[in-house]
Amino acid sequence: MTSRERMARAMRPAAGLLPDLVPVMCQLALGHYFLNAARDPVEIWHDTPSFGDALVTLQRRYRFDGILVNLPGREADWRRRLRSAERTAGGTVLRWACGRFTVVPADDNPHVHDEVTGRLPRPAFDEVDPDRLFYVEPHDLCGLTYPTTWSCGGPPAEPGADFFPGWYWDAIKYVRAAAPDVSVHGEVFSPFSQFMELVGATDALVALMRDPAKTTACLARLAEGAVAAARGHLAAGADAVLISSAYAGAGFLSRDHYRRFVLPFEQQVIAAVKDAWPDRPTYTHTCGAIGDRLDLLEETGTDGIDTLDPPPLGTVDLADARRRLSARLFIKGNIDPVNTVLVGTPEACYAAAADRLRITRPGAGYILSTACSVPPQAQPANILALVRARDEQGRCGA
Repeated sequence: MTSRERMARAMRPAAGLLPDLVPVMCQLALGHYFLNAARDPVEIWHDTPSFGDALVTLQRRYRFDGILVNLPGREADWRRRLRSAERTAGGTVLRWACGRFTVVPADDNPHVHDEVTGRLPRPAFDEVDPDRLFYVEPHDLCGLTYPTTWSCGGPPAEPGADFFPGWYWDAIKYVRAAAPDVSVHGEVFSPFSQFMELVGATDALVALMRDPAKTTACLARLAEGAVAAARGHLAAGADAVLISSAYAGAGFLSRDHYRRFVLPFEQQVIAAVKDAWPDRPTYTHTCGAIGDRLDLLEETGTDGIDTLDPPPLGTVDLADARRRLSARLFIKGNIDPVNTVLVGTPEACYAAAADRLRITRPGAGYILSTACSVPPQAQPANILALVRARDEQGRCGA
């Protein structure tokens, strides 16, 4: 059975077809690619072929069954936007023609700043017009813009069918062609995550209380863009789409606020994506304390839940999640990426993986993974121990 076939069965537990083995698919932090893919971090972040090659290189090294393509494609001639590049002790500093600069560390996501203010460019909530919103892409070449101006060049993109440039899906296409037997997943930001990225977490949470009507108007518009982005990923060859909803755990929102500001808009996204692509799974990545809202996550219509952070990072007991969800949704994760994979030993990682395999046996509807991203500094031997445990103890039905 190929990795792609294995993942396809695991993501459809209701079909009743077991894969041969429990799939393994960890999301790697971009800093982990920077440190371990033998490529310049500037190129990985900014260049579609370099990024695609890094994804495939580490998928093959770690023998993952899936790849999450978690950056958009780039325009092929992105270097023409550069004014200068300088190596410094804190990383490479790129200065762009649009008046912004990017600091690219050796082991972390790059950060974009305005050359005048020195700050991350964001509009204030009061400056945002919901009618000008469609999709917020914080990982565009020069960071997020409002209204969206792709690659910091040209006029603002008009909301609607022509909002995304054609190259936006080039990373999906590149990885799909390079790894035909691997499950390839696209990523879109949930409406609430886009809103948090747009105005910043503090101002976004204040807006929920100060102006809930305008907030919901923004979220409704951002849901339309998330639908368009997800459909584009699937049309480009993705086997599944992950909705990144990282700010929807109890550390940020109550159940009531989740039901008001997250659930209806993720429902809107998932229903519209399934309407166009009923045979492709759509699943949700929500970090942290979500043990009290697994039922609300299921109400969105999602096909699966990713991360399932265990204590102390989160509040999910895997056996409980398995009992509550496994007949309908696939579940992915639950291995502590910090206390086990970052600071633990290969033996500890093996034991943690073996424990998750025991809890989820016979294996239908489970994908072995770290709860959230594998940290940049995690030792490759610890990641390989997860795969070794799957090979030795992850046969489905056994």
